[in-house]
Amino acid sequence: MLEELELRDLGPIRKAVIAPAAGMTAITGETGAGKSMLLSALQLISGGGADSARVSPEADKAWAQGVFSVGEGHPVLQAAQDCGVEAEDGELFLSRTVPASGRSRAVCGGKTVPRSVLSRLAEYLVTIHGQSDQIRIASPARQRAFLDDYARNTDERAAYAIAWQDYREVSDRLERLSAQQAQVRQQADYLKDSIAQINRVDPQPDELDTLKAQRDTIEHAAQIAQGVRAAMTALDASSLDEAGDEPGACQLVTQAIHALESIGIARISDEPVQQLKQLRAQMLDVTFSLGHYVDTEEEGADLDQLNARIHELTELVSRWGPTLQDVIAWRDQAELNVQDLDASPEKLAELQDLRQRRYRRLQQVARKLTVSRQTAADRLGETVTKELAQLAMSGARLDIRVEERTADGDGVPFDATGGDTVSFMFTPFPSAQPMPMGKSASGGELSRLMLALELALAERVCEDPSQNSQAGMTFIFDEVDAGVGGKTAVELGRRLARLAQSAQVLIVTHLPQVASWADAHYVVAKQVGAKATATTVRQVSGEERVEEIARMLAGNESHASLDHARELLAMSSLDHVA
Repeated sequence: MLEELELRDLGPIRKAVIAPAAGMTAITGETGAGKSMLLSALQLISGGGADSARVSPEADKAWAQGVFSVGEGHPVLQAAQDCGVEAEDGELFLSRTVPASGRSRAVCGGKTVPRSVLSRLAEYLVTIHGQSDQIRIASPARQRAFLDDYARNTDERAAYAIAWQDYREVSDRLERLSAQQAQVRQQADYLKDSIAQINRVDPQPDELDTLKAQRDTIEHAAQIAQGVRAAMTALDASSLDEAGDEPGACQLVTQAIHALESIGIARISDEPVQQLKQLRAQMLDVTFSLGHYVDTEEEGADLDQLNARIHELTELVSRWGPTLQDVIAWRDQAELNVQDLDASPEKLAELQDLRQRRYRRLQQVARKLTVSRQTAADRLGETVTKELAQLAMSGARLDIRVEERTADGDGVPFDATGGDTVSFMFTPFPSAQPMPMGKSASGGELSRLMLALELALAERVCEDPSQNSQAGMTFIFDEVDAGVGGKTAVELGRRLARLAQSAQVLIVTHLPQVASWADAHYVVAKQVGAKATATTVRQVSGEERVEEIARMLAGNESHASLDHARELLAMSSLDHVA
């Protein structure tokens, strides 16, 4: 509950303090007096946008603070603790400073906090129903939450939350295991393909170096052949079956031997002849060896085939090298690794079975939650439609649709909130087509529609207040009296007073028939001075309140208007019987 609202230098209001009643508080004043600044202050402490243009002239900053009474067990206490803020003596302080230039500053419980913290906490404390705030209820999430509050289905939601958590837990485990198995299968397939590729090539440890050397030899075959032939011709031209003009070295040595032998061995030593014969034998051996190279080159090895083999081996080295020995070692280890890989199909089947069982449980509790919402939707729609008829909206109706959701891409029609979608459909007049709430109602209609919804919820709260997640909420209504007058205005005031029996209500109004129902009454008024115009906010009671109601009724304080005001105030009581 809002105990106190204080603001300084906001628009035309230099300073104001409001202590709203626990029930209904009315804020009145002539058009343009500055009543909107009070709403601006509430929006600021609720985390709304800050507009430096609203800082009072000649002031360097505007400031607003709300003091909220929060009893033990209030849901905002846990939210505040999550944000690092503690209530003090059962009170929570929310304030905001808006400089004339620069960024605003949010403070909660004496600590500077991000603006988003104020927004989060204000959701538990304040609901503003104004022209710019009606979009809240247009959110499907807010509509579902409102319907759940009305349905009082705490047990069903708790059972669903447990079932949903259990289902997601096993689904996450199954997804992780499936992903791991996919990775294992991919790894095994990679190893098998690699092993097959290496085995197909069948590399030998030193094969690549040998083949490269052989290729070099083949690529230089012409040069080698020319040199070998020249050497053999010089040694023995007959070894190549070629007749040369010049004798080779072997022929010359033979001639030398014959010349020595022709003179007779006895006449000279035979040692030179033996040495020449040994030399000739060595030259013939060399010639024979060179003839082998000539024969090899003449075989003409297939260079293309050789290059193809070298390419295959090089590919292996580039992937699993840097040498063929490394390639072979990698293959041998890969063959061992393939044997160790296990996809654990038994564990996968076990989790799949568990997920199916938990999914069936989820379906059961989701159905109970859906039934609770559908039952509450019918009752809430009828109640709100009846309320609208009393608020100058005869013929308008609210239909609340609870439809089971279709399956998503994973084949699961559930999420953390249940298995259905909730939509508030508003029909402004009998011949109109139902449209989503927020798209088919004007600002005034939407404000009264919100009032009817809050009244319906208040009736349920009276049945069992412990079931209301909005207990202790402060409701602020603006523009709910647009286009309303006469008897309808009286009914509007009566219904606001009924809501104030279970929640705190602040209403900005131009209607005396509404203001007369308030437990506390504040007047916003302009005071025009010689040099400046100031706006004051003061609480009125007794005869001052009678005078304000008379002004609202007739624009003056005549005896007739004063008597009318006293009569209206006397009749504005839930205990009054017309």
